[in-house]
Amino acid sequence: MAATALALSSSTIWQQCNKPTSVNKLRSFKIVASLSNSTAMASTATKVIPAIIIGGGRVGRALQDMGNGDDVLIKRGESVPIDFPGPILVCTRNDDLEAVLESTPESRWSDLVFFQNGMLEPWFQSKGLGDADQVLAYFAVSKLGEPPVDGITDTNPEGLTAAYGKWASEVAIRLRAGGLSCKVLENEAFKKQMLEKLIWICAFMLVGARRPGTTVGGVEKEYRSEVSSLISELASAAAAEKGLVFEDAVEDRLCAYSRTVAHFPTAVKEFKWRNGWFYSLSEKAIAEGKPDPCPLHTAWLKELKIV
Repeated sequence: MAATALALSSSTIWQQCNKPTSVNKLRSFKIVASLSNSTAMASTATKVIPAIIIGGGRVGRALQDMGNGDDVLIKRGESVPIDFPGPILVCTRNDDLEAVLESTPESRWSDLVFFQNGMLEPWFQSKGLGDADQVLAYFAVSKLGEPPVDGITDTNPEGLTAAYGKWASEVAIRLRAGGLSCKVLENEAFKKQMLEKLIWICAFMLVGARRPGTTVGGVEKEYRSEVSSLISELASAAAAEKGLVFEDAVEDRLCAYSRTVAHFPTAVKEFKWRNGWFYSLSEKAIAEGKPDPCPLHTAWLKELKIV
């Protein structure tokens, strides 16, 4: 019946609607209603393929809620089943990634999709993971069980969340089913966005940490010049290290995102995965007798006795 309704041309419906009898008017209403309902059903019929989700925290639970009830949730210490097809969505802390690999059969490593913040490339390379699937999750889940809030900004109304890798399209379908935006990007475009998010978290957290109690929004509003200088410094260092050119207006994009998560507290965390990458560039340059590419970043890390 749905196919019949969809096959009706607009001219056929017009003719039915313009017949004089009340019976035909009623029939025309039913035809239009059937067409409308069929279109709505078609738009919501997108299938979210089942996934293994590692991590039962806020993000992991939110991803599970976006599925069709067929996902397998893996908690700490549990092994990943070898015979469950589909993506393996990794939603743990960065420091738990070693344990994730240990609990995942090596034959399934190519199905891992990493949702972590920070610079993961060195770790991927050390484990032979190559260009692993990644997601830049520009959405926030305030509490366990609450729906996620999309990181849509005034500079990027289409949304900032992006996915890369063989499972990227399926991840995007899942996120869109949950009412979130998600772009599927190729390697170079994804790498630029990954570095921008790394710059955001390193810059805003470090500037805020220098003034305990300052939120992300407070940094953007009260210490804009400081965070702008740090963003510029880190972007220059990252571009030189990776041999790429960022799109214009990096600062504007990152400050716009900060306004959407203005309530977030600031603190320098997971140093190895975040600010530590930029500090390693400084150490490398100094060891080679070159100027520090991130002098402001280094000075503030030392001020806080982080290095």
